[in-house]
This record gives sequence, C-alpha cells and structure tokens, in this order.
Amino acid sequence: MNIFFHELKAYRKSTFIWSVSLVLIIALFMSFYPAFAKDAENFEKIMEGYPEAIRNAIGFNLGNFFTILGFYCFPLSFITLCGAIQGMNLGTSIVSKEVSEKTADFLLTKPVTRTSVLTSKLLSAFVSIVMTNIIYLVATIFMVFQVKTDDFSMKILLLLSLTLFFIQLIFLTIGVMISVIVPKIKSVLSVSLTTVFAFYFLGMFSSTTGEEAKRYLSPFKYFDTAFIIKHSSYEGSFLLVSMIIIILAITVSYFVYAKKDIHSV
Repeated sequence: MNIFFHELKAYRKSTFIWSVSLVLIIALFMSFYPAFAKDAENFEKIMEGYPEAIRNAIGFNLGNFFTILGFYCFPLSFITLCGAIQGMNLGTSIVSKEVSEKTADFLLTKPVTRTSVLTSKLLSAFVSIVMTNIIYLVATIFMVFQVKTDDFSMKILLLLSLTLFFIQLIFLTIGVMISVIVPKIKSVLSVSLTTVFAFYFLGMFSSTTGEEAKRYLSPFKYFDTAFIIKHSSYEGSFLLVSMIIIILAITVSYFVYAKKDIHSV
C-alpha cells in the first residue's frame, strides 16, 4: 500500500498537467461551436470541397458536424490522442523508471512480492487516469451546456467522452507490457510518442481506405463516433477486442515481470 501512495504522489504533478491540458483543449474547441452553428451552411460548402477520404481521416462527419455532439467529436479525436500519450507514458514508466533511477534493487529487496509491486503501480496509474477523466468529463459537460444551441442526449455525450478512458486503458496496459519486456528504456517519452503516433496514423490510413477490417489495427478506430451517435452504444466486436488487448497485456506483464532479471544499472 505504501508503494501505491508513493506512486500516486509521484504522478500527482503530471496528472494535474494532463488534466488541465485536456480541459483547455476542449474549452478552446467548444468555444468555437456557436460561430460554426450560426454559419453552418457556408462552412458546409467549404468542407464539401475536401475529398471524403481526408474528411474521414480527421474524423470529420458532415452528416452531424453542426449538431453539438457532432461538433464535439472533432476535438475528441485530438483529446484521445493526448490521452493515449498520457496513458502510454504512465504504463511505460511503471517499471522502466526503477531501472533508469537505479532504485530497482532497493525496491525488490523489500518484503513484498513482485506481484504486489506491479499491482500497486498499476493501481496508482489507473487512479491517475480515472482522476484525469473525471476532471475532463466535468469540464466537458459544463462547456457543452454553455455553448449548446439545441438539445442533446446526455447518454451519448457520456459514451463519447468515455472513449478517452478506454483508449487510455489500452495504451496504459500496452505501455506496461513494453516496460517489462524491454530491458532498459532510455527515454519513456520517445517510446510513448512513437507508439501512440504510429497507431494514430495507422488509424487515419484505415479511415481513408474504408475497409472495416483495417480498423482493428488501431485502437483509435475502435470507438466510431458516428456509430455511437446513431446507435447510442459501442460496437460490440471492437469493445471485445479492447478488453482482450487490456487483459492480454496485463497477463503478459505479470508473467514476464515475475520471472525477469531486473538490474538497477
């Protein structure tokens, strides 16, 4: 439990910074909505000039863009990108920082099992993500009510916003798995950015081709905002794949961490 609170305290500053950053991004984008809604016809003509493949790649759906929830989906794509980086950073640093900071030997000589150590670290990272999502969700609901020009479904807003949480969990667990598999990570940020942007651009590419199967290649495409708005639910197959990735990554992490040789130098 001491490890849990120690890790939670260590993540306190970064959690605050990420939370504030996400709030500022959503506040900035949503403040533009009244102007877009007021001049929807002219703006729609401009966007029709862009190829459909490009609009799909950036998550721009003309069918519902000028509704409050449709407009919200546009900044949400950038929000999930930032959130994925946060989750990946947390996951990748869970074990690797003990090696880079040369505290692994000290930690593992304590009367606690490796399973307890990894569990405490995972829980602290999970709590950090939950706190970020609570702050973000409160700010989002507040902003939507401030700028809305028509009625909207609170359920759909919550479903859309929770995609941030699911994507963060996926990248958190992927990061943890990489952290325990790779012997020594020199730069957590470089690994996180490379991994997240690789999946992000892979997702953009899958959108341009229009092939449904390619959506499975990138977690960023597991939660289709147009589907959520239309059906008020997630796509079952992609939600299942998300859960499989999370469970598999955690299982592999525990298995490898329990057996690997960890050096502090």
